[in-house]
Amino acid sequence: MNITISSLHFKADQKLETFITEKVEKLEKMHDGIIGAEVTLKLENTDKPENKTAEIKIKIRGNDVLAEKTAKSFEEATDNVVEALKKQLVKVKDKERKN
Repeated sequence: MNITISSLHFKADQKLETFITEKVEKLEKMHDGIIGAEVTLKLENTDKPENKTAEIKIKIRGNDVLAEKTAKSFEEATDNVVEALKKQLVKVKDKERKN
């Protein structure tokens, strides 16, 4: 799977990119038609401690699955996004089976 990680308004360190890559690669087990993933990390300009947003777009043949979550850390946001994507991938797979 081809994973692209881009960070807006800051430079992501290697440790964070490795963490995200490992999490996203686990999604391949959920659906065998995954082509790639685009991860966008954003540092929101706000006073709240929950100012780190992770957005992941999973490219699947015929469909794309997208989720975005905001949390206190990029790791927490990534975990939340991956969980949301797992649920979406299950729905996509069920839909494909019915057709």
